[in-house]
Amino acid sequence: MEQRITSRKNPLLQQVKKLLSSKKNREEAGLFAADGTKLLAEAVKYFPGLDTVILSDGVEAEIPETVRLIRVPGDVMESISPMASPQGALFLCRLPEKKQFTPTPGMLLLDGIQDPGNLGTILRTADALDIPVVLLEGCADPYSHKVVRSSMGAVFRTEVVQAKWEEVKAACTAANIPIGVTALSDRAKDLRQWDLKQMAVVIGSEGQGVRREILDSADAELIIPMNPHCESLNAAVAATIVMWQMKQ
Repeated sequence: MEQRITSRKNPLLQQVKKLLSSKKNREEAGLFAADGTKLLAEAVKYFPGLDTVILSDGVEAEIPETVRLIRVPGDVMESISPMASPQGALFLCRLPEKKQFTPTPGMLLLDGIQDPGNLGTILRTADALDIPVVLLEGCADPYSHKVVRSSMGAVFRTEVVQAKWEEVKAACTAANIPIGVTALSDRAKDLRQWDLKQMAVVIGSEGQGVRREILDSADAELIIPMNPHCESLNAAVAATIVMWQMKQ
């Protein structure tokens, strides 16, 4: 059933703004917000937790009958949308239950990837290449609207796994899965010399690289061969190269 809201002070619209801006609010409410008609179509198709859809007047979308539908004037949409030019669709989804970590050969571990654009791009690429990804401590919230948008809906199509390093290390050791880290060190060897599809590979944060704690306990240090005058690669690009090599 369709409901109309015209007041910008409506409690639901105020909640949307909080969900868009705060991880704490998302966790307390058990909801996250996303924007855009294309992402909405992905959520409708793949995500069982679609809860509420808010559409501007004149914007149409295929919405399941079980999902709450709200209509708002265009100026009200502009007041709550995080986009400079809103597409006329905002929607709320229920946060999925935390998925248990299961060690898998050929998986990517992300350590402190804080840039939403990088994290979303990695999740999108991993979805395309069918590579399992685990978010370790310090990563951006995968359910922030910026990550959801840059993932192009990958968070709706795949289950996002988050785990602590100690848990991941212990499980990989028990499963005899060696852990490799991307590192710029004299000990690091060309990643093409390793069988990455049998390993778990860690990509470190944009500024700091892989944590010392992880470096010290890794089984191998890997380096992506590149022009000597280049210091490093963007985290999402490095992750893409590692994932591509895992498929070889």
